[in-house]
This record gives sequence, C-alpha cells and structure tokens, in this order.
Amino acid sequence: MDGPAVLAAHAALKRVLSRYPKEYAKSCAFSAKGMEVVVGEERGMYFVRINPRPDKCGWEAGTVLGFDVFELYAVSPEGKVLARYPSMP
Repeated sequence: MDGPAVLAAHAALKRVLSRYPKEYAKSCAFSAKGMEVVVGEERGMYFVRINPRPDKCGWEAGTVLGFDVFELYAVSPEGKVLARYPSMP
C-alpha cells in the first residue's frame, strides 16, 4: 500500500473506533485488531470500507455482530475523512 492509502485507512479506522461507546474499548471485537480494512483508490480519492471481523479475536468463524454491518468512507490522500456512506446510524 502506498503512503496516502495508509493515511486514508488510518483516518477511517480512527473514525470508526471513536464511534463505539467507551466501555467497549477493552473488547477485542471493537478494536483495530477486530476490524478488516479494505482500501480502494479512484481519481485521487480513497474509499475505505471497514468490516467487523470478530473471528480475528477468537470468536467462531462466521460470527457476525450484525447483518451486513460495515462502514464506508471517502478519504483524501492527506488522510482527511470527507464523507461517510450512511449505511448505519
């Protein structure tokens, strides 16, 4: 991954983690370890999809925390979150 893609992924992941209640902070399933980050680039803008992956934290494979739960963000090459796809409240 190139530098701007890493910045985009980091910015989006920080945004997702900041939305969880503070009491979830110690749970692996609600940490960076429990997330899958997918980054794509189109015309100089990065699109970052973050999928919860509780199986990375020892949960049984295929475990989901909600139906088709994901976060999708548009992020600048400088790491500024420009928009969030309104798929979840």
